[in-house]
Amino acid sequence: MKNWGRALGVITIGMSIAAMSCTEKKKTYASYELYPVRKGSLVEMEYTPQSTRFMLWSPPADEVRVVLYEEGIGGHPLETIKMQPGEDGTWTVTVDRDLLGKFYTFNVKINDRWLGDTPGINARAVGVNGQRAAIIDWNTTNPEGWESDRRPPLSSPADMMIYEMHHRDFSADSTSGVKHRGKYLALTEHGTMNSDQYLTGIDHLIELGVTHVHLLPSFDYASINETQLDKNLYNWGYDPQNYNVPEGSYATDPYQPAVRIREFKQMVQALHRAGIRVIMDVVYNHTFNVGESNFERTVPGYFYRHNDDGTLANGSGCGNETASERPMMRKFIVESVCYWAQEYHIDGFRFDLMGVHDIETMNSVRKALSDIDPTIVVYGEGWAALAPQYPQDSLAMKKNISRMPDIAAFSDELRDGLCGPVGNKRKGGFLAGISGQEESVKFGVVGGIQHPQLRYEEVNYSQSPWALQPVQMVAYVSCHDGLCLVDRLKAAMPGITDDQLVRLDKLAQTVVFTSQGIPFLYAGEEVMRDKKGEDNSYKSPDSVNAIDWRDKTKNGDLMMYYKRLIDLRKKHPAFRMGDADKVRKHLEFLSVEGDNLVAFQLKDHANGDDWGEIIVAFNSRTLPARLVVPEGKYTVVCKDGNIDIRGLGVLYGTDVMVPAQSALIMYK
Repeated sequence: MKNWGRALGVITIGMSIAAMSCTEKKKTYASYELYPVRKGSLVEMEYTPQSTRFMLWSPPADEVRVVLYEEGIGGHPLETIKMQPGEDGTWTVTVDRDLLGKFYTFNVKINDRWLGDTPGINARAVGVNGQRAAIIDWNTTNPEGWESDRRPPLSSPADMMIYEMHHRDFSADSTSGVKHRGKYLALTEHGTMNSDQYLTGIDHLIELGVTHVHLLPSFDYASINETQLDKNLYNWGYDPQNYNVPEGSYATDPYQPAVRIREFKQMVQALHRAGIRVIMDVVYNHTFNVGESNFERTVPGYFYRHNDDGTLANGSGCGNETASERPMMRKFIVESVCYWAQEYHIDGFRFDLMGVHDIETMNSVRKALSDIDPTIVVYGEGWAALAPQYPQDSLAMKKNISRMPDIAAFSDELRDGLCGPVGNKRKGGFLAGISGQEESVKFGVVGGIQHPQLRYEEVNYSQSPWALQPVQMVAYVSCHDGLCLVDRLKAAMPGITDDQLVRLDKLAQTVVFTSQGIPFLYAGEEVMRDKKGEDNSYKSPDSVNAIDWRDKTKNGDLMMYYKRLIDLRKKHPAFRMGDADKVRKHLEFLSVEGDNLVAFQLKDHANGDDWGEIIVAFNSRTLPARLVVPEGKYTVVCKDGNIDIRGLGVLYGTDVMVPAQSALIMYK
């Protein structure tokens, strides 16, 4: 659900296989399903100082050539080399000399038509703007100590706390105090502060206490001209060009192919040393355009789904949708994520519009990554923008998540239950005091699983549980898509006071971080960022998107609340049981009177917690709410917008008051 206003490139449709006229030597195929599948990896270039071998899978090709260049952009070809057809539809050629430092493209000919230069579908190093692949010395891309880089420990996905960020948002503003603003290296700088000496950059992440950073697309994308970075162009990056190369605009020098690779690794290494894992946002569901895409210029039509009339299917809402069910597209996706996990030490993947992909592909991704390291996380958007051209019961939609073990999906039930429907920003939800959203909030609290106390017929969008385990649900109230939390509250509640805004902001995130799902936080919410009411800021300037780090000074109380909320979850395993049976056994909702009040208890030392009985209550009313709790003496740790796990005072059951528009957490 993004980039609706983006201008797409010219779209052309792949030629019908049946319509192709072929030479006698060329094998023909009646359908895409009959194309051979390349054995082994999809590597397209292997370099040694003695020779370089080029390989390209293109079964329908009449002829394939490699074109060598001196530079990554401009200039004339140095040499054009004819490739030879081989088995499995793969064309090969070996050049017996040292090509280090050269650039290359492939050009495929079908039916007397040259499709145009492409770096291939699997380029791993490119020149500026990604038009040509590069031949580099990979030893120059590893920062010092890279061989000893290790993923920070992770005992369970229930322990995750995700921070979603865009490179420019996080560090582009001058108030960040960062030297490499908007770059990969921004996340390697320690000791950065705003003008009031509040920590920024990677030290801010350490202070906050998150376990994972989710990076918006950081592969090479097409919508930013890397030769014009002085213009400070901005895009979220959901415009795939070269899937297996870091984006050049976040590097200090996009012209030198090794620089972006090395600096990306330096960023990952710095985050790992800080105890933070790295999740990469991946966008395999569509490409920036079709006619000029690497897929279409290699094997026309094969990598995309089409409607019955031959037009491009558009489940992505961006002009096309890829055909993940086809063996070579599935193989490409699986190899791609494994490459990032192994070469760049990436710790997780968030799949954009995961519902466009088929279930078998997603399970293949999960298995391949588990073979590398089972702690690598996979989650995604369990929906598509429009109906994909594939059977609904075979797609990786949220409703089918039970058929994808160890893969998680975002809960729009919780998000919209709290904030109101994403499609109508003027309409509020539980936070705005709108009744009828309590069951959707409870759905999020239990992690989207079956729970005997939920009335699923009252849950937004899903009238039944879809997660088998609570860690299959990502809990959130905001992300890069749509309005950020502050803007959402302002839109739904005209005239909201500053005090109410802070109270409801805290309440929203308390629901998220005490839920049994995986909590997810949009960068800057902890300092009360806003985006001036813009809900689709995919190409808005830094003045809209960049975090103003002076807000950390102004909203120090909010930052402290977020920090202590995260610490509460870390210190108390009752909030992260990670097991559906444990949740059903230990989490019990309390009876309440009236609307806009949700309360539950975590009982019997849930998940081995030191606290025997924990009461959690969410009150979005404008007045205090009466709550009946089991009799006993309770130590209060969260009340009236304050958190301190050491204790804020004592309350005695059975009647307690939950302050207006806030959460109450206490234990005995």
